[in-house]
Amino acid sequence: MNLTTIKDGIILSNHHLIVYNKPAGMAIQSMQDKENTLEVKLTHYCKTALYPIHRIDQPCSGLVLFAKKKSTAALLNEQLQNLEISRVYLAIVMVKPDPAAGQLHHYLFAHKKSNKSYVVDAGHKEGKKAELEFEWLGEADGHHLLKIQLFTGRHHQIRSQLSSIGSPIKGDVKYGAKIYNQDHNIHLHAWQLEFNQPPDMKRIKLEAGLPDDPTWQIMKPLLQEN
Repeated sequence: MNLTTIKDGIILSNHHLIVYNKPAGMAIQSMQDKENTLEVKLTHYCKTALYPIHRIDQPCSGLVLFAKKKSTAALLNEQLQNLEISRVYLAIVMVKPDPAAGQLHHYLFAHKKSNKSYVVDAGHKEGKKAELEFEWLGEADGHHLLKIQLFTGRHHQIRSQLSSIGSPIKGDVKYGAKIYNQDHNIHLHAWQLEFNQPPDMKRIKLEAGLPDDPTWQIMKPLLQEN
């Protein structure tokens, strides 16, 4: 996805919230280059304070949800805590998982100094439970497409858990990929988001189109088949 203006990435915007299809490489929040973060750009566009409900990593692309009111943020955060917000990701990996589908249950330790999460034993004092479900959707040009249902939202969760089963995400050298992507982003895309939309709490499902990146475009037929 190539943005001409910040408006181009908006999936949904109303008085209560905004959902954005973030391009890979853009930070949601950052102290180093604050003015170029998604939060600051959208705050200027919306002309109101925003409350991020969840985050995706800077090298990833896809859907991000912000509330425009504290009351809306409270309702959405409650849904997030109660696992009522469905988050589905797509990942491109170089090694097909074995088995090709299943659930992953780990404990992750987020090491701040290295900005990396490690799989640890359940008894680790700083380990946090991480759960997801994955499904192999097919292969194209030597790459494998996975669909991932996220149940918890830990630091680098999908990246760490897929690496732990020998299927690191394409370009994710930090978690075991052999080579960087040319733009140093990774092939992880926050694809679908489903939640009860305030104020009437009607269930809504949103989807972010695939990035323009050629490898993502090769995967389009696999999505259509599934």
